[in-house]
Order: sequence, then structure tokens, then C-alpha cells
Amino acid sequence: MNALGRLSQFVGSTFGIWVIIFAILSFIAPGGFTWIAPYISLLLGIIMFGMGLTLKPADFKRVLKAPKLVLVVVLAQYTIMPLLALGLVVLFQLPPELAVGVILVGCTPGGTSSNVMTFLAKGNTALSVTATAVSTVLAPILTPALTLLLASTWLPVSFMDLFVSIIQIVLVPIALGLIVRTLLGDRVEKGIAVLPIISVVGIVGVVAAVVSNNTEAIMQSGLLIFGVVMLHNVLGYMVGFLLGKVLRFDLADQKAVSIEVGMQNSGLAAALSAAHFSPLSAVPAALFSVWHNISGSIVATWMSKHREDKEDEKAVSSSKVHI
Repeated sequence: MNALGRLSQFVGSTFGIWVIIFAILSFIAPGGFTWIAPYISLLLGIIMFGMGLTLKPADFKRVLKAPKLVLVVVLAQYTIMPLLALGLVVLFQLPPELAVGVILVGCTPGGTSSNVMTFLAKGNTALSVTATAVSTVLAPILTPALTLLLASTWLPVSFMDLFVSIIQIVLVPIALGLIVRTLLGDRVEKGIAVLPIISVVGIVGVVAAVVSNNTEAIMQSGLLIFGVVMLHNVLGYMVGFLLGKVLRFDLADQKAVSIEVGMQNSGLAAALSAAHFSPLSAVPAALFSVWHNISGSIVATWMSKHREDKEDEKAVSSSKVHI
């Protein structure tokens, strides 16, 4: 188990690289990956079950300890990204299928990779984990409602169909994970060590399935949609960070808000798009999954150095005062 755990940690820490590799492979040789498409929802369910296993009652109790912080992040998650998505769709005049895909990405909860990036950025990881958990639990209501409100201009949107899918893909697996953790207690920790590799396989499978089934569409509109996806993600980081600054959060909290807002559960968006709209609608989510792992790593590295610089300045100032 130790060797498997180490392998899992290695795969988890190089998550973005594997997503990029298999996105390229599935684009070059789509025939080897198209068979995954029917299992997208199952893969997401397994990932959400793993998320449930990692959650503890303390993750939700933090809402009571710091309600303002958690509320701000969750509200930002469900306002900034949906509105940015709508603005970009209108600005670039995207066709209906792609427009709905971009908006659906914006309306999904935070992704679990945001927790890893917040940790690497030396931000408030507890806040990130709690906000992800809360926004995910709220997703069955808020994601369909916002998608209906913002995307129905382009394509018909069924609130109830999206609601049922999110319950099945997200809420039920997370609840089962929480139940298993409660029943097994600390004995589940050994199993949690291998979760990173399961999550990576799941997300890589979703991305490969979407890319392989849409190679022609990606060649036709890939540059435009990739540009929109990049802007959506980067603007999310920037607006989230500025929001934390305006509200005078400390630096660690500003980092958590920025990363939590900018990184979406693109796997969920891909599954919902493919199931309820069209395979083409899932392309923005697949590209978002590839890009936000690249950008997240870059942002986390920059933020971690930024904090170290501040700490160094404080250390120098303290030493001068002491002298």
C-alpha cells in the first residue's frame, strides 16, 4: 500500500501533465478513446465518492467559525464565473452549443484541484476545502438555476433534468463517501492515500472522451474557444483576488478566494454538457480542464513566492528593529 500510495501522490502532484498528455493523444488518435464517452458520468461519480471520503464534519463546522469568508467565496463562485462566462459568450458571439458549454462551466461549483493549488500557493487551504464542499452541496440547485437563467437564450435548458443529474453524479456519491468514512473512521485513511490516482484517471478519462469525440469541431473553432476558456479562467483569478483585497482579507484568504473562484469543476460541466446538450457543448469544459491545471500551477507558484517575499520583508524588518 505504501508503494501504491507513493505512486498515487506522484500522479496527483503531476495531474496537469497527465491531462495535457492524454488530451493530445486523444486528439491525435481519437479512435483509442471514443469508447470512454458512455462512462463519463460514472467516472465523475467515482471522483465525487472519493471527495466524500476525504470530507470530515470539521470541514462543514468551519462555516460556523468563519461564515463571512465561506459565504463570500461561495457567492463569488456562483456570481463572478457565470457572469464572466455570459459576457465572453456575448462578446465573442459563440455558436449556441459552445455558448451553453462555456456558461455551464461558469455555473458549476469549485473543483477539488483548487484545494491542491491553494495549498501549493500557501493560501488558506481550510477555507478552500470548505468552500468547495459547500458550493458542491449547493450545486444541484444553483447550477441548474443559473444555467436556465443565463443559457436558455441559446438552447432549451431543463432545470429538472440538470437537477437530477447533479444529484446522481455529485450529491449521492459524496453522501455515500461521507457515510463510509463515518462507519470506518480512521481505517479509511489507507484507502484515501490512493485517491489521487483514481481522481486523475477519472478526469483524464473525461477529457480524453470529450476531445476524441470532438476532434473536428476543435480543429474548426479550437483557437477561438481556447482563447475564451483562458480568459474565463484568468479573469476569474484576477476578479477573485481583487474581491479579497477590496474586502481586506489577509493574503492567505485572498489567494484562496482567487483560486477557488478561478478553478471550476470542469469534469462535471463536461458530463452535464454531453448528457443534456451535445458533445460539442462539452468541448469548453474539456479545454478548461486542460488549461486550468496549467494556469493553476503557474498561479500557485507565483503566489507562494509572493508570500515568501512578504515574510522575508517582515523578517528583515524584525531583525532591524531587534538590532
